[in-house]
Amino acid sequence: MESEPKDLIVLGAIKHGMKKFEKIQKMTKIEPEELNSILEQLEKRGFIQAKEKKGWFGTKIEITTTEKGTKELDERVHELQTKWNQMSLLYKSGDKEKLKQEMENNKSFIPSMMFFGIMDMMMFSMMFSMMGMAMSDYVAPENLPDTADGGMDDGGMDDGGFDFDIGF
Repeated sequence: MESEPKDLIVLGAIKHGMKKFEKIQKMTKIEPEELNSILEQLEKRGFIQAKEKKGWFGTKIEITTTEKGTKELDERVHELQTKWNQMSLLYKSGDKEKLKQEMENNKSFIPSMMFFGIMDMMMFSMMFSMMGMAMSDYVAPENLPDTADGGMDDGGMDDGGFDFDIGF
């Protein structure tokens, strides 16, 4: 699968239960034309298969991963984990230049790392802080997961205060 992260993300979505085109499209946020092209490539490589299922409202097409696709996905996710571990070590060592270079080298893999939950978003944001950079230099804001605040979802409160319900 060379270095095409969108292929990996689509394969991961299918492996994790998204069997219909619309659900894959919604989860991956990939435009329908591009998604169709990616699905065709994955099928040609033998990573996925499409099956027709008959139901009450006609036939439906379900997409599943093949054994070859599952093996490829597992290998690629392992590679992503290794890349993240390397960036984490560089961050912990405090070497800004090497970290910046490593992040630049792996820029195209960052969305995949986020998609698969490989990276620690808190550490990721601290990496940018250490280098004096913005995350948007590497990741488009619409691609940041909802957990970009480290899981601190305050329900839209911007004042940093506390919200107590004391029963009145």
